[in-house]
Formats: sequence, C-alpha cells, structure tokens
Amino acid sequence: MTGDSLHYDGTLAVIGGGRMGEAIVGGLVHSGAVSAHRITVAEPSADRQAALATTFGVHCVADGAKALPADTVILAVKPQIIDSVVTSLSSALSGSLVVSIAVGVSCARLEAMLPSGTPVVRVMPNTPALVSEGMSVVSGGSEATAEQIELVRALFANLGRAIVLDESYQDAAMAISGAGPAYFALVVDALARGGVRQGLPRDVAQALAIQTMLGTARLLDVTGMHPEALVDGVTSPGGTTIAAVEALESRAVRSAFAEAVAAAVRRAKELGS
Repeated sequence: MTGDSLHYDGTLAVIGGGRMGEAIVGGLVHSGAVSAHRITVAEPSADRQAALATTFGVHCVADGAKALPADTVILAVKPQIIDSVVTSLSSALSGSLVVSIAVGVSCARLEAMLPSGTPVVRVMPNTPALVSEGMSVVSGGSEATAEQIELVRALFANLGRAIVLDESYQDAAMAISGAGPAYFALVVDALARGGVRQGLPRDVAQALAIQTMLGTARLLDVTGMHPEALVDGVTSPGGTTIAAVEALESRAVRSAFAEAVAAAVRRAKELGS
C-alpha cells in the first residue's frame, strides 16, 4: 500500500471519544476512508456519545469491551490511564491491530500487556487534526508489519499529514508537532496583544497574526526555503524588521523555544516510565 488514498474495509474501534478521538473519527468519516457503520466509539459520557453519533453517524457504547472485537483498535486515551484501559481489554484485543496515541507510552510497554504477537503502532497526532491540518508521527512496534504501519499512516493522513519515523524519535517529534500548537497559539496571542498595545482592535490584530503565520508556513512549505533565508529576505538594513528581530534575539527567543522542546521531551519520558 502506497500513497494517501485509502478505503479501509475493516472494522474500527476508537476507545475514547474526547477531542482527539473525535478528530480521528471525523477525519476518517469525512474523507471516506472508513464508512461510519464500520466505526464504534467507546466513550463513558452519554452527552459525548450522543454528539458523536449525531455528527458522524458512528455507533457509540459506554464500555470499551462492547466495542470489541475489531480489526483495528485506536486507543485515544491519556497516558495516565492507558495501562488500566489496556489491561482491562487485553484478552479482547487478541487479533486486533492496536494503535495508541498516548504520549510517552512505548510500543514495548503496550506489547507487554497484550496477548503475545499483538501488533502495536504508536501515533502522535496533534489538535489541528480537528480541521484536517494535523501532523501525525507513526512508529511501529516489534510485532507490527510494514504493511500494518503503512495502513496506520494512510489512515492518519486523512487528518492532514502523516509520516513514519523510528520510535526513538517519537518524544522529540511530539515536543514539536504534538505540543507545537500551544507554542504557536502563545505567539499569536503575544503578537495580538502587542498590536493592541499599539492601538489596533483585538480582532484585527489577531487576524493579522493568524493570517501572517498561515501564509509564512505555507511559503516555507511550498518553496522549501530555509527559515533563515526568509528572515534575511524580509530584513532590510536599518529597517523595522531588523529592529524587531534584534528585540526578540535580546530576549533569547530561540533558546526559549529550544528549552520548551527539551522540557516536553523530559515530561514525555516521565509519563512513559
């Protein structure tokens, strides 16, 4: 299987109907990758069940065990509870392809709780998946075949983009793409507040910040331009941009982002231990 075009004819269970569970289900249904009648979502909240069933036409149950068996099972739960969830469902997961989005939780850790030979694939998606602009990093465990890993990558490509990396890179990737939306939201808010301080209405300042970030990201993506080259291209000698860049550099903005990435990696390792 190659490319991003996919129509999955198996059954799919999603354990957890929170924001990421909803994003995954919505992306798969809206893209046509998986038919709604093939998806069952396990979610304890009756209100969430009703919302998911109404919006996407999927079947919803309160108990994870009632969503099984399924050909593929996506564990869309937090790392703090994944051990208890997997342990409670372990026997019913025999024969399934198990996909986990729990931060910091290794494939080996999950394999140890599952029946021998159960294939596990680890994925780190992010919240822009809610608008089909997500970035997902996919890594296979010791029992997962290349075909199964590619299947998962193709499924998550329906939420935006998806790439396969060795699992040793998962925590570092999470610290950029998984936690990254928070970093960029902070930057948008900071720019908007700066604009308000200079007299702009808040909605105008925020719109300027958002569109500028969208356009710049698109420019870098389409052209393949190195970010430093873009900085140089808009920085005229003695101009306004160089004054602004120097102000940011004086506050060690690059070091601050590097430390943010390092802090996220440290926390991921704590969650996985």
